[in-house]
Amino acid sequence: MKNLSRLLLAMLLVLGYSKANAQDKNNPWQISIGVNAVDAYPSGDGGHFSETIFDEYFNADDHYNILPSLSTISVSKYVGNGFSLGVAGSLNKIEKWGDQIGVTPDATNKVDDLSYYGLDGTIKYNILENTVLDPFVGVGGGYTWIDEIGAGTVNGTVGLNVWFNENIGLTLQSSYKHAFEDYLQTHFQHSVGISIKFGGTDTDGDGIYDKDDACPDVPGLKEFNGCPDTDGDGIEDSKDDCPNEAGTPEMNGCPDSDGDGVADKDDKCPTVPGLKALNGCPDADGDGITDAEDKCPNVAGPAANQGCPWPDTDGDGVLDKDDNCPEVKGTVANNGCPEVTEEVQKTLNAYAKTILFDTGKATIKSQSQKVLSDIIAILNEYSNSKFTIEGHTDSVGSDALNQKLSDSRANSVKEYLIENGIDAFRLSALGYGESKPIDTNNTSAGRANNRRVEINLAK
Repeated sequence: MKNLSRLLLAMLLVLGYSKANAQDKNNPWQISIGVNAVDAYPSGDGGHFSETIFDEYFNADDHYNILPSLSTISVSKYVGNGFSLGVAGSLNKIEKWGDQIGVTPDATNKVDDLSYYGLDGTIKYNILENTVLDPFVGVGGGYTWIDEIGAGTVNGTVGLNVWFNENIGLTLQSSYKHAFEDYLQTHFQHSVGISIKFGGTDTDGDGIYDKDDACPDVPGLKEFNGCPDTDGDGIEDSKDDCPNEAGTPEMNGCPDSDGDGVADKDDKCPTVPGLKALNGCPDADGDGITDAEDKCPNVAGPAANQGCPWPDTDGDGVLDKDDNCPEVKGTVANNGCPEVTEEVQKTLNAYAKTILFDTGKATIKSQSQKVLSDIIAILNEYSNSKFTIEGHTDSVGSDALNQKLSDSRANSVKEYLIENGIDAFRLSALGYGESKPIDTNNTSAGRANNRRVEINLAK
């Protein structure tokens, strides 16, 4: 019984150590409790590893020693990548030792009911992890006592765990124990027992171990890998744009009170159905301006005019914003201003040709003021048009003098018009000298026609 006490003390130390060290992987500890059978007939001819080693392997009636009570306990700790480290203790009563019945291993003392104690350490490898059928192999060593006589052994193990759930299963195991001393015969030890896995950590207490818990510090739901759904809308908080307000999957967990497809948090008009393009606000006239900002909510209009249509004061088809002459009817081609027709152009030039100058000079004679007033009236009527004032001479005199005189007379008319209210940017002046005659220079009448001023629409 002295060795049994040693065994129980060792097992208590192992269990105490397993409880004292919390792990960060699910169920790293496994404890197995069951019965064992000792078989001292590994080879029929007494030689180690002989070809007959398994001949009597299943002959339980003749070779198995089984104590009809709990007789084995083992504890192992998972260390990663399928490997576990473990220790096991066992006891038995030997009545059958190989081919000899009721004798000691050295065959000198004929004593029945020999006591058997074993303490073994194992490095175990689980071939298939996280499966119902969980086969494993192991190697290790230990010490075995038979009636106070002990010897060291080297062990090889094969086994199978059958898991009923995440924590409880059935373990079947068979070990070959090769003795280092002649007085202890090499033998098999088989066992079957109930195994319990434990030691997983659940920091947040939500029933999901930290290893599998995506949110180990916050209580959550199993369907979300341990992460919470605070508002209970079926969308976990990390994927919920509104984790504290129940919403719909279409809105990424946010509510849409008016049902317009815009989540309340993004909806500037959350109680009135509207358009996504306008952040959930309505646009009755469809002009792209929300009714709240539209000065004419029932009539489409541009944003530049606060949602109201642009006016056309003179009714010429050119909106006031584009009409250079908004109060005078004109044409679209001339930006809403009246166009200078060919007839108007002829009238201008008919007036311009009657402008009189002092002989050989650019000074306008006073009797031309009436015709200049008529010209100013026409230019004011077409206030959006630009004009070129052209000066021409006859061929009398040199080209240089004629060019200079034509420039001076054209500019003299331009200055007069500017001084009488015509904007300077609308006028330009250009002298052509004698280069563009409209009549012959061989007669007095022809030369008179060539001495002229023209006012033409600028091109």
